[in-house]
Amino acid sequence: MTTTVDSGGATTPDVASAPAAGRPERLLGGRYRTPTLGIVLVVTLMAFEQMAVGTVMPVTARELDGLSLYAWAFSGTLIASVFAIVLAGGWSDRSGPVRPLMVGLVTFVTGLAVAGSATAMWVFVLGRAVQGFGSGLAMVPLYVLIARVYPESLRPRVFAALSAAWVLPSLLGPALGGAVAEHAGWRWVFLGMIPLVVPPVIMLVPALRDVRPSPGTAPSNRNAARVMAAVMVATGTAALLYALDHPRWSLLPVGALAVAGLGYGLVRLLPSGTLRMRRGLPSVVLARGLLSGAFFGTDVFIPLALTSLHGFTPTQAGVVLTVAALGWSAASQYQGRSNRPRTFFVLLGAGFVTAGIVAVTVTAQLPGWWTAPAWILGGIGMGLSVGSLSVLLLELSPEEEQGVNSSSLQIADTLGSSLVVGLAGALVTGFGADRLRPGLAVAGALVAAIAALGVLAALRLTPPKEAG
Repeated sequence: MTTTVDSGGATTPDVASAPAAGRPERLLGGRYRTPTLGIVLVVTLMAFEQMAVGTVMPVTARELDGLSLYAWAFSGTLIASVFAIVLAGGWSDRSGPVRPLMVGLVTFVTGLAVAGSATAMWVFVLGRAVQGFGSGLAMVPLYVLIARVYPESLRPRVFAALSAAWVLPSLLGPALGGAVAEHAGWRWVFLGMIPLVVPPVIMLVPALRDVRPSPGTAPSNRNAARVMAAVMVATGTAALLYALDHPRWSLLPVGALAVAGLGYGLVRLLPSGTLRMRRGLPSVVLARGLLSGAFFGTDVFIPLALTSLHGFTPTQAGVVLTVAALGWSAASQYQGRSNRPRTFFVLLGAGFVTAGIVAVTVTAQLPGWWTAPAWILGGIGMGLSVGSLSVLLLELSPEEEQGVNSSSLQIADTLGSSLVVGLAGALVTGFGADRLRPGLAVAGALVAAIAALGVLAALRLTPPKEAG
């Protein structure tokens, strides 16, 4: 078997080498067919679960008499996921993506079983946390697997396929979850997914056999430091989200300690210079966090604005979000098939996200359906930028750091989304239900400023030695 040399100078098996001359590279052709289908199916199943759970949560909380723990069914999943993402990064670099991926999928299935069979709300929350831990363990090695299996020319298409894997769950997940809960019971939203995980695992086995650990490994003291930093980030996130959900002066010290813990952990988990917007890989990670935070910090409040200010039904509000999801998918497919530089698409996408947020904030003063064409700009921006940022991350990562850097990207993605949503929610709540319109306007201005920072980060994606 021949080897190739990556940008970091490491040699890798010819699993991801270029195809024979004259043969076009296709995701669903030859040796790439089964890993592509396996990866896309894994992401699709996790996306379905994530989109469906919001629909069944009111029924679950009522049946288990657990309304007081309602928010923790989501927050617990997030916090466990962040911790697992950190563990999966170092684990994937030390031993390759096979073990963390398999353990992650088994853990995810275990969480489905615990949540689906829960007889008390605290058990359900525990099951959701186990699901989050499993999905966090699984997603990082999927990125490493993409780096090891596919040549660079195919990676944009792989990430475009991952974006497309979210479209069907976005369209059908909430409605399907509601139908299952209504006709079979909410438990089957979780239990019914368990056997569906088996086929993609079987599809991934052949590709996993050919993947070997990278030649370099991180020092054990570095791994221990990352685990401690992960504890600080997870704890800080939980405390900050709680403080944002319960805004009062007595919790100000809790919020301050949470921010300090997050700062301590993020400095050690993200590439050096990320919070200072240093050129190259740090700005790739920062741009992902800022753009994800800005997009989802707007996306979650659009249904609230449409239903409360414009009299939309939940179904009509869902149509607006669906239009944005379709724009995301179409733009992702376009960038995946283009030969333009990835930096071009990230900058263009960041501009679209910012324009979309400004347009949505302005159209809140107009008839509600104006929000649909406004928010499709945001969806297009994310479709252009998210996959391109993933490709850039792998291009700028030595093989022995692909796991750690992939975990950094997903930490920025997850925390950016959750923290901006929490901050925007605190602003909206602070204005009160009777002043929803100005509250949403102020939150929109804040989120637009965060998106503008994403544009600045997108201008600094080229490493210093290549700049200028």
